[in-house]
Amino acid sequence: MESSGGDGGGGGGGSNVPEDANDHKIHRLSCGASVSCGIPRPVDPLLIDFAFAADCPGTQSENAGKEEPCAGCPNQQVCATAPKGPDPDLPAISDRMSNVKHKILVMSGKGGVGKSTFSTQLSFALAEMDYEVGLFDIDLCGPSIPKMLGLEGQDIHQSNFGWQPVYVESNLGVMSIGFLLRNQDDAVAWMGPRKNGTSDENISIVKLLKSTGIDGAIIVTTPQQVSLIDVRKGINFCKMVGVPVLGVIENMSGLRQAISDMRFVKPSESGETDVTDWALEYIKEKAPDLLSVLACSEAFDSSKGGAEKMCHEMGVPFLGKVPMDPQLGKAVEEGRSCFNDQKCSASAPALKQIIEKLIKHSKTS
Repeated sequence: MESSGGDGGGGGGGSNVPEDANDHKIHRLSCGASVSCGIPRPVDPLLIDFAFAADCPGTQSENAGKEEPCAGCPNQQVCATAPKGPDPDLPAISDRMSNVKHKILVMSGKGGVGKSTFSTQLSFALAEMDYEVGLFDIDLCGPSIPKMLGLEGQDIHQSNFGWQPVYVESNLGVMSIGFLLRNQDDAVAWMGPRKNGTSDENISIVKLLKSTGIDGAIIVTTPQQVSLIDVRKGINFCKMVGVPVLGVIENMSGLRQAISDMRFVKPSESGETDVTDWALEYIKEKAPDLLSVLACSEAFDSSKGGAEKMCHEMGVPFLGKVPMDPQLGKAVEEGRSCFNDQKCSASAPALKQIIEKLIKHSKTS
């Protein structure tokens, strides 16, 4: 299961729900349309059982939006008028999810760190091990999972049991808002208040699934401090709402690329000249063993210790590093597993080790 980072979610505004919000027909969304007009009973992300400030009365309190600390809060009106009590859909969700043995969130707190890439490759790997796998893409504003699994243009269907996922294989099903868009370039406007940098998706998914038994969250980051600063908030979010952190993955941990896949240029005052053919032929003639060597470079500054040091400081497990591998990027673009061939020689072994750690943890927990 995949959860988006802090870059998703909607802007501020009210929580007006359209009259046809409970219409269970599947509608494709037009550009700029509110997502709620096509999804059964949209969940107001403010209906959450925890508060973010010590003086906040909490959204479930009868005094929500009415006490002195509420004055000036942009969500005051929403809190004051929102229905109180548990979401009536929770029992049905718990019943359906009771058949899912393990439920894992892939999160970050930072956008663009590789959550979708890891989620798809984790799903491919588990499916190839004959596990029954479901991948739920909750990135509402930038759903990329259909592309990464080679499912662009596919439709979801409705049956007596509800919406049916799209299948990559018989044991790998996928659900994404990307399947609802009339055009893949359409924008999605999800109306909902946001609080403290934690996106609506993260809050809502924890609210809806917490009672079903979440195994925990996998946190994805990149090595540099500008990412780790936000990822720390994501880890603290998990601790605050009682979701175990299964571990942290340092993605894009240095560039690893076979010399035979590299492009060579000769700079000059007038620009650059491509000398790839000459360089590879020269290497082949003078030092052929180099063609089987990986070139390594630190793409991001990790001088502060990176994710491993952060994990030690915050008391959470460190799962490992996944290098920046152009071949992995190509596999994702083509919607295929990086484990099916030897092309992803830099990233596939690292991903495999991390996945084996997760499986071992699931069997012992």
